[in-house]
Amino acid sequence: MDRQTVGSAQSGRLLVEVREEGSSAVVTPAGELDHHTAELLREPLEDCLDNGHSRLVVDCSRLEFCDSTGLNVLLGARLKAEAAGGGVHLAGMLPVVARVFEITGAEAVFTVHETLDAALAD
Repeated sequence: MDRQTVGSAQSGRLLVEVREEGSSAVVTPAGELDHHTAELLREPLEDCLDNGHSRLVVDCSRLEFCDSTGLNVLLGARLKAEAAGGGVHLAGMLPVVARVFEITGAEAVFTVHETLDAALAD
């Protein structure tokens, strides 16, 4: 497997790590994704797309909270990825985060996987 750390960003409440794995860019947000931390996720997602990675896998297994601002960041990345011929795959969502996607209906527009390995195998 091709694994390379591309970068990371951090505030007190959110850490975002990015690495390449095969043909995917794996973006791992850890902590709380909300109005105050959304830019820390938006920028790496956009950087991945700008660098030619149209297949983004967001490993949500360490994401403890996501509000509507965070959801909008992911939806925006999804639109840009699809326009580039790719998509955004979500993996390993904790129940509290999965509930936000369920309530808003956003789970229907993303490819959601139980685990990161399943997302990478797809």
